[in-house]
Amino acid sequence: MNSADLTQRLAEIVGQRHLVTRTTAMRRFTKGYRFGDGSAVAVAVPGTLVELWRALEACTAANAIVIMQAANTGLTGGSTPFGTYDRPVVLISTKRLATIFLVDGGRQAICLPGATLDQLERKLAPLGREPHSVIGSSCFGASVIGGICNNSGGALIHRGPAYTEMGLFARRDEAGQLQLVNQLGVELPEGAEAMLSALEGGRFELSPSTVAEAPASAIDYEQRVRRVDDATPARYNADPSYLHGASGSAGHLAVFAVRTDCFAKAAKTQVFYIGTNDPGELAKIRRDVLSTFATLPISAEYLHRGAFDLASTYGKDMFLAIRRLGTGHLPLINAWKDRLDRLASRVPILPDNLSDRILRALARPLPPHLPPRLRAFRDRFEHHLLIRTGDKGTEEMATYLANAIPRMTGAYLICSPREGEDAFLHRFVAAGAAVRYRSLNPHNSAGLVSLDIALPRNKIDWLEVLPPSISRKILATSSYGHFFCHVFHQDYIAVAGCDLERLEEELLEFQSARGAKYPAEHNVGHLYRAEETLEQHFRNLDPTNSFNPGVGRLPRAKDWKP
Repeated sequence: MNSADLTQRLAEIVGQRHLVTRTTAMRRFTKGYRFGDGSAVAVAVPGTLVELWRALEACTAANAIVIMQAANTGLTGGSTPFGTYDRPVVLISTKRLATIFLVDGGRQAICLPGATLDQLERKLAPLGREPHSVIGSSCFGASVIGGICNNSGGALIHRGPAYTEMGLFARRDEAGQLQLVNQLGVELPEGAEAMLSALEGGRFELSPSTVAEAPASAIDYEQRVRRVDDATPARYNADPSYLHGASGSAGHLAVFAVRTDCFAKAAKTQVFYIGTNDPGELAKIRRDVLSTFATLPISAEYLHRGAFDLASTYGKDMFLAIRRLGTGHLPLINAWKDRLDRLASRVPILPDNLSDRILRALARPLPPHLPPRLRAFRDRFEHHLLIRTGDKGTEEMATYLANAIPRMTGAYLICSPREGEDAFLHRFVAAGAAVRYRSLNPHNSAGLVSLDIALPRNKIDWLEVLPPSISRKILATSSYGHFFCHVFHQDYIAVAGCDLERLEEELLEFQSARGAKYPAEHNVGHLYRAEETLEQHFRNLDPTNSFNPGVGRLPRAKDWKP
């Protein structure tokens, strides 16, 4: 089957309306959210699980590469084509397959490939429960399965990486034959199409024995993160403890469904805002809380003053949009931005990133958006730690800070509900501030290097201090992260004329010397070299290298040939 025959067959399966073959129309699928850009012979958007299976069969018959994609919100280009391949590439978008089934009274959920974290969060809210992640990727419409496949981490201290051993997926075996593997813990009829049709229609029963044997979340993570004297990170993408089936597969499988744990939501929360100029004081707080508290906080987010400032300037419009409209509207806002920028790209006189420029211009003259007490802490302190507690943990934290902070040089605030919401929202928009700076000031720098790293749990000198040989190449740094998990996101804006590839190599060498593992939670995509454990996971899942080849800077050729 040649490429023309393949596209014809795909059109028969999904319908001509849901097959994209024009290069310009494919751009929103083939260009990554932050990184990655390539080409494909077609983008198929199936409307049922059976259509997805038939599309995979057609691609198998044509010896075509398959790249699965949900929301295209990845930060490392791991769900888009990149570079050249030895076979035709078909991108399959699962955005029309968004069904969610709540099981066991909402204690678990079975999610199809296009189901988003935001969608699951809204479905669980009436039950007083929530998914693994509740801010961050969820706000941009990221999929539940995407998080599982990438071992995404998130900010919630108790939960660790997105993980399950319960999934339903397709793979190509050593002979290149398509197989459907059911590890979902549900009883389904025989035959691939009958099985998929029954699942999508909700015609299934749970298998109790499987539930007892297979975890649907990282159930050991709280004990792991509490071991503050261990010389390894609490979590990182190549950790073999969290590589199983769909979990950590990074697109080397076609995942039809996953079954994941859902969690009780705290009835009442409180935000404590800590500021200090001594990073050792934050290290002490982290060790004290993790090793002695009966109830861990919900989250503990770090924000450096540089990240605070970038977010204040280049995240203001997003902050105001979320405050006024809520996170549920973010996917629509981003869709509008994407559509406007694609239209503007056709008009030579219009600037790049027109949507960003319009939003920035609208937000700039507005009054300060952050509460006065938070702005005052910015002026006083270089390092900021935001701690959210819930229920019993609030009193424990209040007592600890009242005793500990007077013996330190820093200070803390017990935030009002509005201050607490704004503090965490400010931390959230910090994640895109450096990207926005780069897009609006393209001539000021050579570009952006973004790393997510996991430090050993026992590392006391956690603050990054770059040597002059590296720091002189950097115009500005934005540092933020999940402090108690020791996971940090570092955005480096390079000076004009800098060799970005060389700078990234130097930064990774520096991080390795600190004992850091990377990536920590965004998976390798096309940015990072996969560690041996992750590479072996990919090879075991995908022996012919037919699903998303090349991620982790690994071979792209069939059968993993160099």
